[in-house]
Amino acid sequence: MPVHLTNYLIMLPLLAWIVWRRVSRQFGRQPIQRKRMIARIVIFAVVGCLLSLAGLHSIQLLEGLLVGALIGALIGMVGLRLTRFEVDPVKGDCYVPNAWIGALLTVLLLGRLLWRFMQMQQVSAAAQAGGYPASYTYSPLTMLVVGLLVGYYIVYFSGLLIHHRRFQQAHPGTSTL
Repeated sequence: MPVHLTNYLIMLPLLAWIVWRRVSRQFGRQPIQRKRMIARIVIFAVVGCLLSLAGLHSIQLLEGLLVGALIGALIGMVGLRLTRFEVDPVKGDCYVPNAWIGALLTVLLLGRLLWRFMQMQQVSAAAQAGGYPASYTYSPLTMLVVGLLVGYYIVYFSGLLIHHRRFQQAHPGTSTL
């Protein structure tokens, strides 16, 4: 089997699993899991910082990331306002995320990944024919979409944790999750 097909056999199922997990968490009642949310905030912050190092290579990449993070933070605040908070007798303090915002972010991410995949195929074909330069593979628009997700999830999960702390203070007999 050719090496380039082996890469697809590994990456496509992994990508499908990640997308499935992401979509399943955008619908229905979700328990607030403090440790996981804190870990996600840290991971997104580290990813954002590491990607900002791309600004050393091209300022347009950094601009795309920062603009995306700012827009994502605004969408995260809107998402918090549209999130319903509930108490489940079994799960405890839960939230129901706005499905429209989750669907929009998922469609943007998948659309951009598909677009970049198609572009990379063109670049690969052109490189074999002696075409495009290597710098063609860097994209401020991709960084904007990644920044959008980074900003959204940092603000959204932080807001959920703040709500959860307020909930615990208002209901001291409730067990922590």
